[in-house]
Amino acid sequence: MVEKNLFPYNLAVVAIFKDEARYLREWLDYHLIAGVEHFYLYNNNSTDNFAEVLAPYVAANIVTLTDLPGIAMQVPAYDDAIEKYRFECKYLAFIDLDEFIFPKTGESIFETVDEIFSREENIAAVGINWQCFGSNNLQTADYSRGVLERFTRRAPDDWTFINSDSIKDGNIYIKSIVNPRRVDYFFGPHYATYFTGMKSVNARGNETYRAGSQPIDTEKIVINHYCVKSLEEFTAKVNRADAFFTANPRRLEKFKNFDRNEVFDDGILNYRTERAKNFSAELDDDRVDRVKKSLMKILTQCSPFDMPPKFFVGKLETFLTCRALAEKFNVQISSRSAEEFALVWIYQTLLQAESLTHAEISMLIRALPEILSRPFPFCLKLKKLVQDVIIPTFCDELKVKDGFPKRSELLYIRKLLHMMIGTRD
Repeated sequence: MVEKNLFPYNLAVVAIFKDEARYLREWLDYHLIAGVEHFYLYNNNSTDNFAEVLAPYVAANIVTLTDLPGIAMQVPAYDDAIEKYRFECKYLAFIDLDEFIFPKTGESIFETVDEIFSREENIAAVGINWQCFGSNNLQTADYSRGVLERFTRRAPDDWTFINSDSIKDGNIYIKSIVNPRRVDYFFGPHYATYFTGMKSVNARGNETYRAGSQPIDTEKIVINHYCVKSLEEFTAKVNRADAFFTANPRRLEKFKNFDRNEVFDDGILNYRTERAKNFSAELDDDRVDRVKKSLMKILTQCSPFDMPPKFFVGKLETFLTCRALAEKFNVQISSRSAEEFALVWIYQTLLQAESLTHAEISMLIRALPEILSRPFPFCLKLKKLVQDVIIPTFCDELKVKDGFPKRSELLYIRKLLHMMIGTRD
């Protein structure tokens, strides 16, 4: 597992929104107090005053805002975030503006999920079950109070039902906090496809599959899902497009199904109050200094040519991260770029490691286009090793494995190899 001090952000959130200005400030402030350090937000054709609301957060470098017009753009937004920010954040959470991550441990979101990730080397994501909140029997919207204060009644913990599409619905659904370096692509809003050998688990350590997880796990952490709010607010959503569905699913039928108010639950309000007492945020200058110091420590710890093969096992993710961040922050070691040091470590890892996992090779393949575009002579040496040894060996292994995903990956690698051969020497 990569040392957390290497990343600018331990935990960031990715979300796409449309006309959610009324809710942005409360949602951002809550998650900041809960331990989220940055937000990658995608605006999908909003016509309200979202820019005014977000301006101070953007100016403070808390929010990175991207305009992403179009229909059904949620999954493209998620994939874009994985591609651009996978080396900036230890973990990325993918949620909506009506969802609030609530750790029942009293700890930060990061502390809670980091303990889960640390249990096994092959965890790529933590899947967190919904807890769906109803309208509190409110017909009209009172925007003078926040969502968390107005809606304190929800369905029972293990509530599910069969919807009109004959699919099990309710609290069985999850949202995912992922290690972005281990993600292949997002399949939908709820979960991603991970590199071979990697898995998603819930807080109990049980593996989750696709968009749902059952038995529903509510012991350590949940997603409070305020999916209906008041009838007035729900109705206002019906007439606008959705970021995931091409046809809007927010029908009155959904309001009737999800307007569940059996259980009183204000736990998230108590959590917010307690977290606010000791809240502090790391300054940007301190963040950059910390990352640079971590880079220096890792890349100059010893000579990569003197280390035994067992040293390099499981280290490729760390050195790929070092290279990306050395480029981002233009880090120098003496008179040389820290990128060059990282490239040597990557090369020696590929050459010397006793074993490389399928996921590690996949991480390397995803990073190669960026690496090969860099101006350092050592890139050519790395290219030759990957081209002549690593990829051919990997392709030979894939040929003997069954399944469409393996054949699809083989085609991707062949295209990449063609690109590499055509790269200027």
